[in-house]
Amino acid sequence: MTVDPRRIGRKCERAVVTAYQELREVGQPDMQAFGACTTLYRIHHPEASLSEARRLVSEWIDHHVVRRETGNTPGCDCD
Repeated sequence: MTVDPRRIGRKCERAVVTAYQELREVGQPDMQAFGACTTLYRIHHPEASLSEARRLVSEWIDHHVVRRETGNTPGCDCD
């Protein structure tokens, strides 16, 4: 079961979660999907360090995909 990304407020967070789910659905290994999503986050936020991007991406994947929670998540200040 995938998460409905339309309920995620931040555009970058929605893009990351959608990309991760779609990559996993077509058979990409977890770490490759995670790496691609980290790169995607940094395209949205080129000012972010690699470690910051990895931290946020892992938190978002854990929150939305692994735990399937619906509340707000920590993250960037964009809409």
